[in-house]
Amino acid sequence: MWPQWTNMLSPWQWAALLAVPPAIVALYFLRLKRTPLDVSSTYLWRKSIEDLHVNSLWQRLRQSLLLFLQLLLVGLLMLALWRPSWQGDQLVNDRMLLLIDTSASMSATDVKPTRLEEAKRRALEFVERMKSGDQAMVISFSDRARVEQPFTDNRKELRRRIAAIRQTAHRTSLDEALRVATGLAQVTQATAQAADQEGAAAGPVEAIVLSDGKFGDVPQLTLGNLRPTLIPIGSPLAANVAIAAFNVRPHESHQDQWQAFGRIENHGPHPAKVQAELYRQADLLDATQVDVPPGESRAVVFDLTNLATGVLELRARTGDALALDDTAWATVNPPRRARILYVTPGGDEALNLALATGRAVELADVHRQSPDFLKSADYQKQTADGRYDLVIYDRCAPAELPPANTLFVGRLPPGDAWKQQAKVDVPQIIDVERAHPLMQFLELGDVLIAEGTPLEPPPGATVLIHTNAGPMFAIAPRLNFEDAVLGFELYGDETLGTNWPARLSFPLFVLNVIEYLGGQSRDSIRGASVSPGETVRVTSDLPADRATVRLPNQSTQRLERRGNVFEFAGTDGLGIYEVSAGGRVIDRFAVNLFDSAESDIPPRTDPLKIGHVEVAPQPTQETIRREGWKYLAVAALAVLILEWYIYNRRVYL
Repeated sequence: MWPQWTNMLSPWQWAALLAVPPAIVALYFLRLKRTPLDVSSTYLWRKSIEDLHVNSLWQRLRQSLLLFLQLLLVGLLMLALWRPSWQGDQLVNDRMLLLIDTSASMSATDVKPTRLEEAKRRALEFVERMKSGDQAMVISFSDRARVEQPFTDNRKELRRRIAAIRQTAHRTSLDEALRVATGLAQVTQATAQAADQEGAAAGPVEAIVLSDGKFGDVPQLTLGNLRPTLIPIGSPLAANVAIAAFNVRPHESHQDQWQAFGRIENHGPHPAKVQAELYRQADLLDATQVDVPPGESRAVVFDLTNLATGVLELRARTGDALALDDTAWATVNPPRRARILYVTPGGDEALNLALATGRAVELADVHRQSPDFLKSADYQKQTADGRYDLVIYDRCAPAELPPANTLFVGRLPPGDAWKQQAKVDVPQIIDVERAHPLMQFLELGDVLIAEGTPLEPPPGATVLIHTNAGPMFAIAPRLNFEDAVLGFELYGDETLGTNWPARLSFPLFVLNVIEYLGGQSRDSIRGASVSPGETVRVTSDLPADRATVRLPNQSTQRLERRGNVFEFAGTDGLGIYEVSAGGRVIDRFAVNLFDSAESDIPPRTDPLKIGHVEVAPQPTQETIRREGWKYLAVAALAVLILEWYIYNRRVYL
């Protein structure tokens, strides 16, 4: 950037200053008049005598280091008086919070080498711009947040912590990261004020989010003294084709055979030809080519024979920027029937029929009871002993939640965690979370709801069915279990509450409930895979108190038995996990990246909404005027000292 100049002198002052260089030069041209004096010895030096006899006023200018330094000194002073300056950037606030996204989409290579490495590079640039006394904190986040470095002014430590951040395969959520950032910023400020420290802790905190923005808004958060800025990472032209689902089920017409189902999504602007290959262990079983239009998905189906147990792997040859979603796994384990308690007042024949289909009977042992059973001692004993994997409450609710997964139909779980709004008539379904195992392979475009109560699920919940009136089906974790709540009744007092039971998707939904909430997705066929970071509960009838999990990287971890299950939360890597106990394999499960938001990799362009505030993109640096006259004055001083030193060396030597 070219410097800008500011005139600091009036014309007559400049005229006087410009006369100085000629005067200096004139002193070197000017000959001093001397009185002639004959000295006999000088005749021996004819050239010197000739010089002494020169009567001209001027002499030829000879090379002189002092003359050059004096002219340079005057020139530097003149430039300094012009007050040169240029524009530069500096951080707006003296406290900075760097939030670096490490989710799966940040492994995309549209920005070399990866988006995460680019985000780390940008973070290091902000660290380099810190002034003396500035402080910064580093937080990495995906679906969970981690404080990499608390507030410090040590740039070396900040650089080291940023370089140590590693890629994950998790999905993205900014909610937890902002809550952690807000809390830490407020605590730091309160601590500094209590210690009577002002300055760094007195002003707002600049929260710089380095991410591709593949996360939703944060509706329930107060920013406090945070000033967030989203810096998008990635190319807006990035395209990606992903495996969005992979499932293994018995053949519909041949129960002795199996079928592998996959769904491939094209998140790019152009049609894609994808080579889909199915492997068992390392052996290629089948391959097919599928054409996927832009913005759409296509299914691939493979017929399998002689498959009792094993591991299947689906590979999509895409060559795109994101490789994590080009491979998916599924396992087939020896089946164990789920133990389900179905509590209903009756009258809902559709759900009864769905639970009594041949496939449902193979997967689950269903015990039906009336709501009065919830008050009995048998209910208390059976649920306390962990007898059931899943309890379905149809238009009823217990006094306390059992130690099992639950499905509530038309009612809320006990306690204050779940809330609901007023009933609405004919809510219309506008979106379905297809990536979740409960909603896989379901088409609900033809489903109508007579009336429903929009849900207000607890933090950490996943909304599975969105309507124009609000969430109508959601699932939330509860310690080691999950609670799913359907905000409308399948059967009302006199009429059907919805036409869903008459649609083909309803029995498939019930099978998803049995397989996922009933434990069959973890204990038999891994059609509904585990998401990265999700806690897995492995049920075992063996008396062993310990189990061993072999991870995809071939490392192992030990598990302790809790009741009748082993719990494992270290599902950070993609691939196959194998659980062994009592000297034999008791379970295998797959961890896959089935997340359309992560696979749709173009960076976010719309504003981020936090609470009721729309956070528009704003500069993290402000443009300032950097003065150059100070540097010129220092240079002039250095020249003056050098000229004085040389002059004195000539005199005294």
